[in-house]
Amino acid sequence: MKKILIFFIGISSLLQAQKKDISLEDIWKKGTFRADYMNSLNSMNGDFYSLLNYSEGSSTVDKYSYKTLEKVATIVNSKDLEGLKNFQSYSFNNDESKLILGTAFKPIFRHSFLGTFYVYDIATKSLDLIGEDIQEPTFSPDSKKIAYAKDNNLFIKDYSNNNVVYQITSNGKKNEIINGITDWVYEEEFAFVKAFEWSKNSENLAFLRFDESKVKTFSMDVYGKGKYPSQHVFKYPKAGEENAKVSLHIFSLKTNKTAEIRVGDYEYIPRINWTNEGNLLAVRTLNRHQNDLKMYFVNADSYDSSLILNETDKAYVNVTDDLTFLNDNSFIWTSEKDGYNHIYHYNKDGKLINQVTKGNWEVTSYYGYNADKKTIYYQSVENGSINRGVYSISLKGENKKLLSNPSGTNRASFSKNMHYFINTFSDINTPNVYTLRDDSGKVLKTIKDNAALKEVIAGYNLSKKEFSTITVNGEDLNMYTIKPANFDPNKKYPVLMYQYSGPGSQQVANRWNSTNDYWHQMLAQDGYIVVCVDGRGTGFKGRDFKKVTYMNLVKHETEDQIAVAKKLAELPYVDAKRIGIWGWSFGGHMSTNSLLKGNDVFAAAIAVAPVTTWRFYDTIYTERYMRTPEENPEGYDANSPLNYPELLKGKYLLIHGTGDDNVHVQNAYRMAEALIQANKQFEWGMYPDKNHGIYGGNTRLHLYTKMTNFIKNNL
Repeated sequence: MKKILIFFIGISSLLQAQKKDISLEDIWKKGTFRADYMNSLNSMNGDFYSLLNYSEGSSTVDKYSYKTLEKVATIVNSKDLEGLKNFQSYSFNNDESKLILGTAFKPIFRHSFLGTFYVYDIATKSLDLIGEDIQEPTFSPDSKKIAYAKDNNLFIKDYSNNNVVYQITSNGKKNEIINGITDWVYEEEFAFVKAFEWSKNSENLAFLRFDESKVKTFSMDVYGKGKYPSQHVFKYPKAGEENAKVSLHIFSLKTNKTAEIRVGDYEYIPRINWTNEGNLLAVRTLNRHQNDLKMYFVNADSYDSSLILNETDKAYVNVTDDLTFLNDNSFIWTSEKDGYNHIYHYNKDGKLINQVTKGNWEVTSYYGYNADKKTIYYQSVENGSINRGVYSISLKGENKKLLSNPSGTNRASFSKNMHYFINTFSDINTPNVYTLRDDSGKVLKTIKDNAALKEVIAGYNLSKKEFSTITVNGEDLNMYTIKPANFDPNKKYPVLMYQYSGPGSQQVANRWNSTNDYWHQMLAQDGYIVVCVDGRGTGFKGRDFKKVTYMNLVKHETEDQIAVAKKLAELPYVDAKRIGIWGWSFGGHMSTNSLLKGNDVFAAAIAVAPVTTWRFYDTIYTERYMRTPEENPEGYDANSPLNYPELLKGKYLLIHGTGDDNVHVQNAYRMAEALIQANKQFEWGMYPDKNHGIYGGNTRLHLYTKMTNFIKNNL
């Protein structure tokens, strides 16, 4: 038996040697491991969806059947349009007789952009210019008008009145007044750009106005290719500083007048939504601490408002898009108020009808409601916090059914009438598989299975990602480990820990590889063990687990990573003197803190685009978790590495993009200065004009080459 075992080990080693190793070029230049994805579907009326396709320099919007997945029509082809070579976006009006086509996009911030937009009439095949360098053109529900923003003002183009353009605001001015479009901090932290909404009866346009005249500016040098740099100057409210004054307005198309609407005391208006009653607007407000959320109904005729719902929390209340009004104007809502994120049904007066979902698990996505079947569709972690399943349940909270695979990560894209959905499934062993399913979960057809990628992967020397838990600081934390394919428990290996650790986030999940996973696999090939642990403050384990970090952001998270490293150091196959950690953004703050405060266990760290003090970050994000620096100075300063650079003992690589409008390069410069004055040697890399993502051309290849060399030289 012993000889046979040696024989098989020999064959296994030979087969492993015949497989290819991953290279940085495979990951960042050749796209060797790029998966086959589906374009985002735009669900249409009936059992149809549309896709934006490109071919030979032209664009088409094509219509497909959910039942067959076959193309049934080409709705528009840019080859047939005079003066429009191609387009990069499209949206339908309500009856799908017209489209808005967008082109010539110019990015502003992460989600916002200017563009040139046209209206295309399907019946007449005519094309009409809406405007150049405009934002967020949107049809009225009756399809007779389009509202849009330009130069910080709002306009309406009236197609029922000789295409006349009405300017409904005139006080817009850069870095002072914005009408109908969010400011930087709302766009980044409340995740929306279009701050105007048509009423269901097309008679009113509600919008937000941002007076940011008293908000302090931040400026960045943009070096470009010219002789002199230019400056990018924009309003950015940092923690404790003044926010834009946000006000709510309603423009009446009947009276051609705008009214300012008052809805109690607030700091933020994170959402406005028209209800199913044509003159009733739902407005959500938050106090500055973001722990007191109110929803008002505003009557657009009388301007009267009434408080419908009020949610409070000792820490903070999350703002989501999980709000659906039913035909009787009752509404579906999600909340963490029982300790886990669940679905609730309220009547139109804000009285609770019932809690739809219950249990010690979280609803992670709300997909929608089928009124005919009185059924809600959602995604949750009922089968374990590292998995995602798609479920249906009645409005009364009965007849719950799993519609997807029980494990792995499942995401659903439902048809507009909720009769069909496309399920995207992956797990640690399976790249994305797209299946068409009916509303009972029955698989009707496999659309894509990434078989070609599986073949490619089979030819490479990859290790298994192993899931487990590790107990530190009284908590069982989710963990994954990637060991070298030829792992020998009798040898000693260096360890690189990876984490993000931000509030409500998750890195340890049963899903297919990200690009970082391939880099980690490449390091495993070179003899490193890669470990990732989601510590306290991360998501999908309930309110208390997530919000334990309130007022002390990165304190508990850092303690957990240090405790994990110390436990790993006790393993017989771990070289306790060669444990490193890396992260990006929040994770860069974490890796910096861990290296300094855990200098007895960490030998090296990489911090990419890190926050180094929360005093430099924006109001909405930072104060949600920390309150203001004036209220909580110890929380800000006790966990800022700017205040203890002398603790550095290991090797440190600090990286930032100089054009980062999110986590400003100021963070890296101040960290560098603190280390210099403490006479601590470190390595760093600045990427000119690159934003928070640090990409473009060969940038990512260069970045990961730098990080790889640092790890090999220092760990």
